[in-house]
Amino acid sequence: MNEQVNGKKILITGASNGIGMYLAIHVARNGGIPILVARSEGKLEVIANELKRRYGVECHWYRADLSNDDEWKDVSDQILFVHDRIDALINNAGLGVFDRFNESAWQDIDRMLEVNVKAVMRATHQLLPHFLLQKHGHIINIASQAGKMATPKSAVYSATKHAVLGFTNALRMEVQTEGVFVTSVNPGPVRTNFFNVADPSGNYAASVDRLMIDANRLARVIVDALFQPVREINLPRWMEAGSKLYNMTPATMEKLMKKQFEKK
Repeated sequence: MNEQVNGKKILITGASNGIGMYLAIHVARNGGIPILVARSEGKLEVIANELKRRYGVECHWYRADLSNDDEWKDVSDQILFVHDRIDALINNAGLGVFDRFNESAWQDIDRMLEVNVKAVMRATHQLLPHFLLQKHGHIINIASQAGKMATPKSAVYSATKHAVLGFTNALRMEVQTEGVFVTSVNPGPVRTNFFNVADPSGNYAASVDRLMIDANRLARVIVDALFQPVREINLPRWMEAGSKLYNMTPATMEKLMKKQFEKK
């Protein structure tokens, strides 16, 4: 249990399923107050009511399409107006579509950039002044091992996660003396509905099924790190080791891992 979460308000994007839903559960289990954001009103309401019933905590939810910047700004303005204090932001919402770049639809490219990059920066831009004023806060950005090691059919997705990592690392240095923690989370494949959109054929998900991370376990690790000076969370560890090797010898790794990289 993370006692520092007790009584804290934690804003979680992409909270209607997968990692975001489990993040909400673990925040509530630790006595925190989840503030949930996603597109699905019905799912958010069900989750919020269940968390209130099961853990006896407050739980707030807001509908927002994070691919629409104006809408997301309006909703985040509303959240800041309603809540006098927010203690942490977990930028969890993410989108991936796996295609060769020349076969990618521009609509898919644009949505990945909007949700994976712009929405992360928008939420941070809105809440960071609040954290700096109270000299307390934690921003956790869910990136990906794809941000460290790109593979075929993920040119845009990998680019968005590279952007999140660069943004997170720079931001951490900017606020490190201001009482605000900044953490990146870099998981490998996670067993969620993500692949229903990213890989409608199911081929890639099937090929890496035995390697997938449990979303509940990942969420627990993230919540345990809240309000701790944790730079990165990397899971699974063997994949992080592979990413480090790739950064040292990219040409060799691309040759050795060619078959694995092309499983999408």
